[in-house]
Amino acid sequence: MRASLLSAALVAALVGFGSTIALVLAAAAAVHATPAQTASWVLAVALAKAIGSAGLSWWARIPMVLAWSTPGAALVAATEGLSMEQATGAFVLAGLIIAAMGLIRPLGRLVALIPDAIAAGMLAGVLLPFVLKLAPSAAQAPALVGPMVLAFALVRLRNPAWAVLVALAVGLTLAFLTGAAHAPEVAGLPHLVLVTPQFDAGTAVGLAIPLALVTMASQNLPGFATLRAPGYEPPVGPALTATGLLSAVAGLFGAHPISMAAITAAICLGDDVHPDRTRRWTVGLAYAAVWVALGLASPLVIAAIAALPPELVAGVVAIALLGPLTGALAGAMAQPLTRVPAVVTLAVTASGVAAFGVGAAFWGLLAGLAVHVLDRVAMRARPSGSP
Repeated sequence: MRASLLSAALVAALVGFGSTIALVLAAAAAVHATPAQTASWVLAVALAKAIGSAGLSWWARIPMVLAWSTPGAALVAATEGLSMEQATGAFVLAGLIIAAMGLIRPLGRLVALIPDAIAAGMLAGVLLPFVLKLAPSAAQAPALVGPMVLAFALVRLRNPAWAVLVALAVGLTLAFLTGAAHAPEVAGLPHLVLVTPQFDAGTAVGLAIPLALVTMASQNLPGFATLRAPGYEPPVGPALTATGLLSAVAGLFGAHPISMAAITAAICLGDDVHPDRTRRWTVGLAYAAVWVALGLASPLVIAAIAALPPELVAGVVAIALLGPLTGALAGAMAQPLTRVPAVVTLAVTASGVAAFGVGAAFWGLLAGLAVHVLDRVAMRARPSGSP
């Protein structure tokens, strides 16, 4: 295998893993996962990505690399009062919903009716509270978070894909050199832990459905667009079915959904990866191998992050989500006619309000859709030519 294929796969996997692993661990903590369940979560999602990336790339003969759902992890991390069993039920349901979108065309079209701006507003509302923690964390631990922010800002000017990873490396180095973090204790190789899913209407509506929607809107759709940019035609239906079913199976071991990659996929699509575009799909095999290794190394990573000061972890998560938040806000504000519904969606979602056992993401989506429908009705009822 060409060295360029291996290097591209390694860079893509490390960027995806290092930039958001702290967010995944925050999600695990939010649903009270045990250390064994947390390790199983990371291992299961890594294996699901490896199997999906290798399988889809080999079957379609195009470089199809997968990612975990970063906004999905943020959504889980923002939840309150859920058990690991309830979260597992939501993960399984979200995976099945995504698979159904690939299998049942009318369902996919129904989801497509949700305006992009409102979907982006929901995503922005999920991400905003995490990004707002950056300034307080910098104020509480300036010697740790300040240099990390500076490293991110400088590296981003030259190579945005590496900026978060470099910031994390700076933070880790400073934390251990200054004694703010203690040496982690590693408990050997991880293993999959089966979690009995608990299904209830509140969790299904409040977490599973928003989880499927933000994964579709913020990762799957951009992922397919990333593949089309260099001239590939991705098999959308089979890809959604495969990632959805893999997510449902991995969900039984505590993992949140996987999806098509966008930013990390772009690293694997250039001419420098392989000059023969018909052979470029083999990067998916190398990418899969790297993710298997990362999954097996997850106890070391989890232990290292657990040893860090909470201010540093909050800063890393905030920095990692700056890019996704920027994209979500741009999408929410893109069209003048849907800006108000999108802002309503963002405000309700970011508020964190929960009612009847249903989380804020659903109520934000519902509020935004209600305002959007009222706007459409008012526009149709308005006499022609009136302001």
